[in-house]
Amino acid sequence: MFTRLDDSAPTVAFVLDGAPAIARAGDTVAAALLANGVVITRRSPISGEPRGAYCMMGVCFECLVTIDGVGNRQGCLVTVSNGMRIETGASRRNLTAPP
Repeated sequence: MFTRLDDSAPTVAFVLDGAPAIARAGDTVAAALLANGVVITRRSPISGEPRGAYCMMGVCFECLVTIDGVGNRQGCLVTVSNGMRIETGASRRNLTAPP
């Protein structure tokens, strides 16, 4: 679905939901997640519906992730770096969501 125009940039190693992953230097966190096949970054706190990167420019807040222990970071506005720990909320289910 997504293809890189230039695949020659050096790689950056990071941890995604506890597993090792790689990205290209200069990628945003949202772009790195998409490149690693992650399309769901969180779930709606009300309905539990899946959400993912949408606008890629910081307007929609759909790409919220936890970065190095700090929650609610917009993945499209943060550049991925070596050793960064990224956690998605994709598997978490809000306990107050309607059935």
